[in-house]
Amino acid sequence: MMEPRERLIFALDVERFGDAQKLAGLLKGHVGLFKVGKQLFTHAGPKVIDMIRNKGERIFLDLKFHDIPNTVAKAAEEATKLGSAMFTVHSMGGYEMMKRAVESSRNIAKHLNIPRPLILAVTILTSMDEVILEEVGIKTPLKQQVVRLATLAKRAGVNGVIASPREIRLIRDHCGAHFLIVTPGVRPASATKDDQKRTLTPGEAVRAGADYIVVGRPIKEADDPVKAADEIVEEIS
Repeated sequence: MMEPRERLIFALDVERFGDAQKLAGLLKGHVGLFKVGKQLFTHAGPKVIDMIRNKGERIFLDLKFHDIPNTVAKAAEEATKLGSAMFTVHSMGGYEMMKRAVESSRNIAKHLNIPRPLILAVTILTSMDEVILEEVGIKTPLKQQVVRLATLAKRAGVNGVIASPREIRLIRDHCGAHFLIVTPGVRPASATKDDQKRTLTPGEAVRAGADYIVVGRPIKEADDPVKAADEIVEEIS
Protein backbone atom coordinates (compact mmCIF):
# COMPACT_ATOMS: atom_id res chain seq x y z
CA MET A 1 0.00 0.00 0.00
CA MET A 2 1.29 3.44 -0.92
CA GLU A 3 1.27 6.24 1.62
CA PRO A 4 -1.20 9.00 0.71
CA ARG A 5 1.65 11.44 0.03
CA GLU A 6 3.19 9.06 -2.51
CA ARG A 7 0.02 9.28 -4.59
CA LEU A 8 0.33 13.04 -5.14
CA ILE A 9 2.29 14.17 -8.19
CA PHE A 10 3.05 17.89 -8.33
CA ALA A 11 3.14 19.36 -11.83
CA LEU A 12 6.25 21.55 -11.82
CA ASP A 13 5.00 23.67 -14.72
CA VAL A 14 7.13 26.80 -14.39
CA GLU A 15 9.13 28.93 -16.81
CA ARG A 16 12.50 29.19 -15.09
CA PHE A 17 14.96 26.85 -13.43
CA GLY A 18 15.08 29.10 -10.34
CA ASP A 19 11.32 28.81 -9.88
CA ALA A 20 11.55 25.03 -10.16
CA GLN A 21 14.36 24.95 -7.62
CA LYS A 22 12.39 27.07 -5.17
CA LEU A 23 9.21 24.96 -5.43
CA ALA A 24 11.13 21.68 -5.25
CA GLY A 25 12.81 22.84 -2.05
CA LEU A 26 9.54 24.10 -0.59
CA LEU A 27 7.52 20.96 -1.41
CA LYS A 28 10.20 18.37 -0.68
CA GLY A 29 8.65 15.70 1.51
CA HIS A 30 5.13 16.99 0.90
CA VAL A 31 4.47 15.35 -2.49
CA GLY A 32 5.30 11.95 -3.94
CA LEU A 33 6.79 12.94 -7.29
CA PHE A 34 7.64 16.08 -9.24
CA LYS A 35 6.33 16.12 -12.79
CA VAL A 36 8.65 17.76 -15.30
CA GLY A 37 6.91 18.57 -18.56
CA LYS A 38 7.75 20.01 -21.94
CA GLN A 39 8.08 23.67 -20.93
CA LEU A 40 10.50 23.20 -18.05
CA PHE A 41 12.51 20.43 -19.71
CA THR A 42 12.88 22.46 -22.92
CA HIS A 43 14.08 25.41 -20.86
CA ALA A 44 16.35 23.68 -18.36
CA GLY A 45 17.09 20.22 -19.78
CA PRO A 46 18.50 17.37 -17.70
CA LYS A 47 19.90 19.70 -15.03
CA VAL A 48 16.39 20.12 -13.62
CA ILE A 49 16.16 16.33 -13.27
CA ASP A 50 19.51 16.27 -11.46
CA MET A 51 18.41 19.12 -9.18
CA ILE A 52 15.27 17.30 -8.06
CA ARG A 53 16.99 13.94 -7.67
CA ASN A 54 19.75 15.58 -5.60
CA LYS A 55 17.03 16.62 -3.17
CA GLY A 56 16.13 12.94 -2.80
CA GLU A 57 12.87 13.34 -4.69
CA ARG A 58 11.36 11.26 -7.52
CA ILE A 59 10.79 12.41 -11.10
CA PHE A 60 7.86 11.94 -13.43
CA LEU A 61 9.19 12.95 -16.86
CA ASP A 62 6.10 13.88 -18.84
CA LEU A 63 7.27 14.48 -22.42
CA LYS A 64 4.64 12.28 -24.10
CA PHE A 65 6.99 10.67 -26.61
CA HIS A 66 5.19 10.27 -29.94
CA ASP A 67 7.25 9.52 -33.04
CA ILE A 68 8.40 6.60 -35.15
CA PRO A 69 9.16 3.50 -33.04
CA ASN A 70 12.96 3.74 -33.30
CA THR A 71 13.01 7.39 -32.22
CA VAL A 72 10.74 6.73 -29.24
CA ALA A 73 12.79 3.67 -28.26
CA LYS A 74 15.92 5.84 -28.12
CA ALA A 75 14.09 8.53 -26.14
CA ALA A 76 12.84 5.89 -23.68
CA GLU A 77 16.41 4.72 -23.21
CA GLU A 78 17.55 8.26 -22.36
CA ALA A 79 14.62 8.84 -20.00
CA THR A 80 15.63 5.67 -18.16
CA LYS A 81 19.28 6.73 -17.96
CA LEU A 82 18.21 10.07 -16.47
CA GLY A 83 16.80 8.23 -13.47
CA SER A 84 13.14 9.01 -14.05
CA ALA A 85 10.75 7.09 -11.81
CA MET A 86 8.06 7.44 -14.50
CA PHE A 87 7.84 8.75 -18.04
CA THR A 88 5.16 9.02 -20.70
CA VAL A 89 4.58 7.97 -24.26
CA HIS A 90 1.49 8.79 -26.32
CA SER A 91 -0.77 5.84 -27.04
CA MET A 92 -1.73 7.33 -30.41
CA GLY A 93 1.76 6.34 -31.55
CA GLY A 94 0.48 2.77 -31.73
CA TYR A 95 1.31 -0.68 -30.45
CA GLU A 96 4.76 -1.08 -32.02
CA MET A 97 5.97 2.30 -30.78
CA MET A 98 4.89 1.58 -27.21
CA LYS A 99 6.28 -1.96 -27.26
CA ARG A 100 9.66 -0.72 -28.46
CA ALA A 101 9.75 1.91 -25.71
CA VAL A 102 9.08 -0.74 -23.05
CA GLU A 103 11.76 -3.06 -24.42
CA SER A 104 14.36 -0.29 -24.75
CA SER A 105 13.80 0.96 -21.21
CA ARG A 106 13.93 -2.55 -19.78
CA ASN A 107 17.13 -3.44 -21.64
CA ILE A 108 19.11 -0.32 -20.71
CA ALA A 109 18.01 -0.55 -17.07
CA LYS A 110 19.20 -4.15 -16.92
CA HIS A 111 22.48 -3.27 -18.68
CA LEU A 112 23.23 -0.39 -16.28
CA ASN A 113 21.78 -2.19 -13.22
CA ILE A 114 19.47 0.72 -12.43
CA PRO A 115 15.75 0.77 -11.53
CA ARG A 116 13.42 0.55 -14.51
CA PRO A 117 10.92 3.41 -14.59
CA LEU A 118 7.22 2.97 -14.92
CA ILE A 119 6.03 3.75 -18.43
CA LEU A 120 2.65 5.40 -18.80
CA ALA A 121 0.68 6.00 -21.96
CA VAL A 122 -1.39 9.11 -22.53
CA THR A 123 -4.91 8.29 -23.78
CA ILE A 124 -6.96 11.43 -24.44
CA LEU A 125 -5.74 14.74 -22.99
CA THR A 126 -8.00 16.09 -20.24
CA SER A 127 -8.27 19.38 -22.13
CA MET A 128 -10.13 17.54 -24.93
CA ASP A 129 -13.78 16.67 -25.29
CA GLU A 130 -15.81 15.01 -28.05
CA VAL A 131 -16.11 18.26 -30.02
CA ILE A 132 -12.32 18.57 -30.18
CA LEU A 133 -11.92 14.88 -31.03
CA GLU A 134 -14.27 15.32 -33.98
CA GLU A 135 -12.25 18.35 -35.11
CA VAL A 136 -9.22 16.06 -35.55
CA GLY A 137 -11.22 13.36 -37.31
CA ILE A 138 -11.92 10.96 -34.42
CA LYS A 139 -15.61 10.15 -34.48
CA THR A 140 -15.44 7.34 -31.91
CA PRO A 141 -17.14 8.34 -28.63
CA LEU A 142 -14.54 9.67 -26.19
CA LYS A 143 -14.91 6.97 -23.53
CA GLN A 144 -14.76 4.23 -26.14
CA GLN A 145 -11.59 5.76 -27.58
CA VAL A 146 -9.99 5.93 -24.12
CA VAL A 147 -10.69 2.23 -23.51
CA ARG A 148 -9.33 1.30 -26.93
CA LEU A 149 -6.08 3.16 -26.28
CA ALA A 150 -5.72 1.87 -22.71
CA THR A 151 -6.15 -1.78 -23.72
CA LEU A 152 -3.69 -1.28 -26.59
CA ALA A 153 -1.15 0.17 -24.15
CA LYS A 154 -1.58 -2.76 -21.77
CA ARG A 155 -1.07 -5.22 -24.62
CA ALA A 156 2.17 -3.40 -25.52
CA GLY A 157 3.50 -3.94 -21.98
CA VAL A 158 3.04 -0.39 -20.70
CA ASN A 159 2.54 -0.15 -16.91
CA GLY A 160 -0.47 2.12 -17.01
CA VAL A 161 -2.12 5.16 -18.50
CA ILE A 162 -2.70 8.85 -17.99
CA ALA A 163 -6.45 9.31 -18.13
CA SER A 164 -9.20 11.63 -16.99
CA PRO A 165 -10.60 10.76 -13.56
CA ARG A 166 -13.98 10.33 -15.21
CA GLU A 167 -12.68 7.31 -17.15
CA ILE A 168 -11.02 5.52 -14.21
CA ARG A 169 -13.73 2.94 -13.54
CA LEU A 170 -14.11 2.17 -17.23
CA ILE A 171 -10.37 1.52 -17.59
CA ARG A 172 -10.36 -0.61 -14.43
CA ASP A 173 -13.14 -2.77 -15.86
CA HIS A 174 -11.17 -3.43 -19.05
CA CYS A 175 -7.55 -3.43 -17.83
CA GLY A 176 -7.71 -4.85 -14.31
CA ALA A 177 -6.73 -3.82 -10.81
CA HIS A 178 -2.95 -3.87 -11.35
CA PHE A 179 -2.88 -1.54 -14.35
CA LEU A 180 -1.78 1.89 -13.09
CA ILE A 181 -3.99 4.92 -13.63
CA VAL A 182 -2.52 8.39 -13.21
CA THR A 183 -5.09 11.15 -13.36
CA PRO A 184 -4.54 14.80 -14.20
CA GLY A 185 -7.49 17.13 -14.31
CA VAL A 186 -7.82 16.86 -10.53
CA ARG A 187 -9.00 20.01 -8.80
CA PRO A 188 -9.85 20.63 -5.14
CA ALA A 189 -13.46 21.76 -4.79
CA SER A 190 -12.32 25.32 -4.07
CA ALA A 191 -10.16 25.59 -7.21
CA THR A 192 -11.05 26.69 -10.74
CA LYS A 193 -11.00 24.14 -13.57
CA ASP A 194 -8.70 26.30 -15.76
CA ASP A 195 -8.46 24.59 -19.18
CA GLN A 196 -9.37 21.13 -17.89
CA LYS A 197 -12.74 19.82 -19.12
CA ARG A 198 -13.10 16.44 -17.35
CA THR A 199 -12.28 16.90 -13.67
CA LEU A 200 -12.91 15.45 -10.20
CA THR A 201 -11.70 16.41 -6.74
CA PRO A 202 -8.73 14.47 -5.23
CA GLY A 203 -11.02 12.46 -2.95
CA GLU A 204 -13.37 11.58 -5.79
CA ALA A 205 -10.49 10.51 -8.04
CA VAL A 206 -8.94 8.22 -5.42
CA ARG A 207 -12.30 6.74 -4.45
CA ALA A 208 -12.88 6.03 -8.14
CA GLY A 209 -9.63 4.03 -8.21
CA ALA A 210 -6.82 6.38 -9.27
CA ASP A 211 -3.35 5.21 -8.22
CA TYR A 212 -1.81 8.68 -8.55
CA ILE A 213 -3.24 12.14 -9.06
CA VAL A 214 -1.51 15.09 -10.73
CA VAL A 215 -2.08 18.58 -9.34
CA GLY A 216 -0.34 21.73 -10.52
CA ARG A 217 -1.88 25.18 -10.40
CA PRO A 218 -3.99 24.69 -7.23
CA ILE A 219 -0.72 24.08 -5.34
CA LYS A 220 1.63 26.35 -7.29
CA GLU A 221 -0.69 29.37 -7.21
CA ALA A 222 -1.82 28.95 -3.61
CA ASP A 223 -0.82 31.55 -1.02
CA ASP A 224 0.75 28.67 0.91
CA PRO A 225 1.77 25.84 -1.49
CA VAL A 226 2.85 23.53 1.33
CA LYS A 227 -0.50 23.90 3.08
CA ALA A 228 -2.32 23.32 -0.22
CA ALA A 229 -0.32 20.13 -0.87
CA ASP A 230 -0.85 18.87 2.68
CA GLU A 231 -4.60 19.46 2.42
CA ILE A 232 -4.73 17.40 -0.79
CA VAL A 233 -2.77 14.58 0.88
CA GLU A 234 -5.23 14.72 3.77
CA GLU A 235 -8.13 14.44 1.34
CA ILE A 236 -6.45 11.46 -0.33
CA SER A 237 -6.02 9.73 3.03
